[in-house]
Amino acid sequence: MTRLEAMARWLETECRIVGGHLEPASSDASFRRYFRITQGERSFIVMDAPPELEDCASFIAIGKLLRSAGLRAPKLFAKDLTQGFLLLEDLGASTYLQALKTQKADPLYREALTALCKLQGITVQTSDGIPIYDGPRLQTEMDLCPIWYLDKHLGRPLNAEGSEIWNQATSTIIQNCLAQGQVLVHRDYHSRNLMACHPGPGILDFQDAVIGPITYDLVSLLRDAYIEFDEEQQLDWLVRWWEQARTQKLPVPDDVGECFRDFEWMGVQRHLKVLGIFARLHHRDGKSGYLESIPLVLRYTQKACERYSELRPLSRLLADSHDQLSEGLSF
Repeated sequence: MTRLEAMARWLETECRIVGGHLEPASSDASFRRYFRITQGERSFIVMDAPPELEDCASFIAIGKLLRSAGLRAPKLFAKDLTQGFLLLEDLGASTYLQALKTQKADPLYREALTALCKLQGITVQTSDGIPIYDGPRLQTEMDLCPIWYLDKHLGRPLNAEGSEIWNQATSTIIQNCLAQGQVLVHRDYHSRNLMACHPGPGILDFQDAVIGPITYDLVSLLRDAYIEFDEEQQLDWLVRWWEQARTQKLPVPDDVGECFRDFEWMGVQRHLKVLGIFARLHHRDGKSGYLESIPLVLRYTQKACERYSELRPLSRLLADSHDQLSEGLSF
């Protein structure tokens, strides 16, 4: 029996949804798949998460935590953790990325920033089963870049000098990240995981939440791998978020300039990871669509590195790959 057949049987026998119309709703970079099932005027989202590859329990737990704080995470109507099926509230078909084609960005993003402050204000601890975004994890994520992007994708492994530059830069980045205020972190708070619904935003893909640096989700939102905003707009939204965060007594610096520096350094960590992940999705998983986002992610990374003397050697290390990418040699 295929997973689709098993899903259809589960929907009929356990969820009492008989004869509904099932169609793909979305997919992501993981092994999860989403389907929309409609029956008359009712519609639901079905998550298909193979239990040997994905953990539905964390999705359920974090979703409950978000909803208890007044955030719009999809309600859970039915579950089968043995098979890896969840029946969820349908928050509509319009992600922020889609909505931005017809709607102004500022109202959407102000709403997302307010929701983000609310998320960051949730009190959590490791005893809740939420892991810490610690130094080894931050390092392992960044190391995806030389393994999958520089070596596998560009055929340009680090030599001894490059390795020394890499180790020094990433160690310095981690020190900054760990010195930031530590809060609940969504980890993928961006235009593909936010839904333009009312009340909103709807928040998806939160199952990998951790306790980590307060600027992480802000970077995900404002320096999105899938859409670019000019730096003046980014700074305006950052200041608005910082003001709200201070009002809510969140652990942000008293000086907005220091906050911006933390934001930039956190961005370098995230974007080095993303370069590695997007290359890995192409080479290992056959998901080549993510390659088109690499130039933007690389531009974010190099622009931030050039502003800080400690990170300029890292920018130079990436410069050759930028040149190859510009000449179209890496695709």
